[in-house]
Amino acid sequence: MLKAIVIDDELFAREELIEQLNEIGHIEVIAECGNAIDGLKQINQLKPDVVFLDIQMPKITGMDLISMLDPDTMPNVVFVTAYDEFAVKAFEDNAFDYLLKPIEPCRLKKTVKRLLAAGTKQDLSPIAQTKIELIPCSGHNRILLLPAQDLEVASIQASGVQLLTKTETACTQLTLKVLEEKTPLIRCHRQFLINPHFIREIKLHDNGTSDIVTQSGHIAQVSRRYLKEIKERLGIQH
Repeated sequence: MLKAIVIDDELFAREELIEQLNEIGHIEVIAECGNAIDGLKQINQLKPDVVFLDIQMPKITGMDLISMLDPDTMPNVVFVTAYDEFAVKAFEDNAFDYLLKPIEPCRLKKTVKRLLAAGTKQDLSPIAQTKIELIPCSGHNRILLLPAQDLEVASIQASGVQLLTKTETACTQLTLKVLEEKTPLIRCHRQFLINPHFIREIKLHDNGTSDIVTQSGHIAQVSRRYLKEIKERLGIQH
């Protein structure tokens, strides 16, 4: 039995797909989400085998969501879309499975059969975006979309990955690895990323440790491993 999450902003479309999957069997729908931000959280928490993902969603699209997932832990994805000639061609060229709305039961049965027989994970890198412009954050009964260019520090905290900008403190479901690869942030410590554009000062301590202070006064730890690289990047010789 495969575990699945259905992500679609249309309630009727979600309910119809879940009903069809229940009738076919072999797949247990463990969660349903009406937007990509909730979907990202549920994928990271529940770690499904497969995600049925709508492409056309407001704010954060299905393609945006693909780019936010860690390739090392990414589930298989079945794309769900109203007919789009270019999107469908991209899926076919890269051998990705897709379902056209309205979903035909016989087509869905073929997809389920293919999923049950799949022995390897998909490589979604050919269609994943190389940069993320907006970072979804949640907490305190609100959802934020922070521009990636505004991020000053990212760090691993007890509550998850914490992001700091000049005016905001928020948590995201994105991993440091994804943030490092797809935003302006660079690694300065195993648990910290820093935006080099916002570095105001590097404090060198007597015990060999260092801290970076940003223009807004945020502090990020710097490990010896990354100090030399950061100095070179800033044109500091010593």
